[in-house]
Amino acid sequence: MHYDVFNGDADGIIALLQLRLAAPKESVLITGVKRDISLLKQVDITKATSVTVLDISLEKNNQALQGLLDSQIDVFYIDHHRTGDIPKSNKLITLLNTDANTCTSLLVNDFLKGQYSYWAVAAAFGDNMHASASDLAQKVGLSKHQQNQLNELGTYINYNGYGQELSDLHFHPAALYQALLEYPDPFVLINQEDSIFNQLKTAYLADMAKACAADVLSDSDVVKTIVLEDAPWSRRVSGVFGNELANQAPDKAHIVITLNPIDIDLQSKNEGQKEQSYTLSLRAPLNNKQGAGDICAQFPTGGGRAAAAGVNALPKSRVDEFIKHVESYYRG
Repeated sequence: MHYDVFNGDADGIIALLQLRLAAPKESVLITGVKRDISLLKQVDITKATSVTVLDISLEKNNQALQGLLDSQIDVFYIDHHRTGDIPKSNKLITLLNTDANTCTSLLVNDFLKGQYSYWAVAAAFGDNMHASASDLAQKVGLSKHQQNQLNELGTYINYNGYGQELSDLHFHPAALYQALLEYPDPFVLINQEDSIFNQLKTAYLADMAKACAADVLSDSDVVKTIVLEDAPWSRRVSGVFGNELANQAPDKAHIVITLNPIDIDLQSKNEGQKEQSYTLSLRAPLNNKQGAGDICAQFPTGGGRAAAAGVNALPKSRVDEFIKHVESYYRG
């Protein structure tokens, strides 16, 4: 039994889409909301014969990966996030590149020698890698209008992946992936009336309009912090809104904060007490795409890559500390 394990955002979905358009394979799909990256532990070792892993940090899945390898299960791992220590095994094949200007779908595009490059362009736009997306688009001869269409498509697929839980999303990522398999050419999807593309576009525009009216917690020449309310729309839009802010002010870092619906336990010295927590999305300045993953990794439940990262449950009492940490890092 083969398992396909992939991030529920644009990059994870489209990376798998390219692979399975090129080489169809019956598989068990394991995915989740974008921030649910500890996915590899869901693979049933007693049933799995092989596993493909896409766009989830090896560092965050190292223990589960080692368990698969110890059970002599073949693993193909493609990713661009922090790796940590990479296990040594003849059962493991990797395509890993943590460069801030690449993403998993671009790695798959290279692996497939450009077989579904239009989709790879959409994924790179969705992962807010506009320069890399435009470079590939120009290489394959796409017009500016076509680039804008793929930019929209990637953004909307990425937007669908954000949420505290699956019920926040418009489409389950596995269902969205399966629907997109019907479209080897993304332009057919884009130009189809009442398609998933148009459904997500309508929802995205409505959510973004609310985000643009959100409160500004802090704003300096180095970092800007926006606070969104505790609501499904804000959880859906948190990541793509951070991308939009980064594109508008490429010399600044941006933090988008969303109140979590469930309080977390305080430290052991206050056992039994609860504290509000926030989900944070951090975007490094587009003109200095480094440090976001390292900053977030210093806080519990935090991680990501150099240009974009987050913390899933930051205690309310540590928000100012986080902002000051970001400010200090990018001010140098």
